[in-house]
Amino acid sequence: MGKYRFDGKVAVITGSSRGIGKAIAIEFAKNGAYIVLNGRNADRLTETENELKRIHLNVIGVCCDVSEKAGGQLLIGKTIQHFNKIDFLVNNVGISMRGNVVDLNPDVFKSVFDSNVLGSVNATIPSIKYIRESKGSIVFISSLAGIRGLPALSAYSASKMAMRAIAESIRIEEAQNQIHVGLIYVGMTMIEFNKQSIASDGTLVTLHSRNKNKVLSTEAVAKAVLKNIHKRDFITVMTTMGKMFLVLQHLFAWIVEKIILNNRDKIEEQMK
Repeated sequence: MGKYRFDGKVAVITGSSRGIGKAIAIEFAKNGAYIVLNGRNADRLTETENELKRIHLNVIGVCCDVSEKAGGQLLIGKTIQHFNKIDFLVNNVGISMRGNVVDLNPDVFKSVFDSNVLGSVNATIPSIKYIRESKGSIVFISSLAGIRGLPALSAYSASKMAMRAIAESIRIEEAQNQIHVGLIYVGMTMIEFNKQSIASDGTLVTLHSRNKNKVLSTEAVAKAVLKNIHKRDFITVMTTMGKMFLVLQHLFAWIVEKIILNNRDKIEEQMK
């Protein structure tokens, strides 16, 4: 049993066939929520759906690409068709990139924004009228790279910063409708085997495995998301270092820049 009870609530999680999205779906299911999974790989999506059905049977998977308008509409349409409501939408889908701006194929920006920004917008827009009815939540999974532009992550940082602007706009626009909007700043997190990123030339590259002792677990991120929704907070910053990073960036941005410059090689090595 979970810490928070969301019995009968319907949670839609984009990019949830693996990684952070899958962990969020599992945590929701343990807390009684009905689950709508999403991913582009049909086999992996089915495997995850079957895994969650060991918790309870109120789980469906919608195989589509939410970076496309039709994908977002299909995801929300299938959710309403099956469950007749939406309580929570977690915009988790996304991809990262690596490479200095001088070396980037400009198409890298398009690919990253298509996934991270349009992938959120395309699911959010058709969901709002239903989340108004439930007075539910729209949550965006961002990153500490969304607080400050980081070396070799320009397109990724820009896309995550865009999430905050979208979230802030919705908070104001939908305040009268009592929609809760959450923004989760996630630090470096465990990745699954064969996790890919976009290289400077636009091709996909496989990321190295990460030391479990130095990064967040996907389960920790999932618990933070549910806590954010339960408390109806706006911003949740993962890790003590992340919280310090956010405060320093607002008050003493020059200090943050100096720290990054002094640790650039270490930062870029950790991102491989």
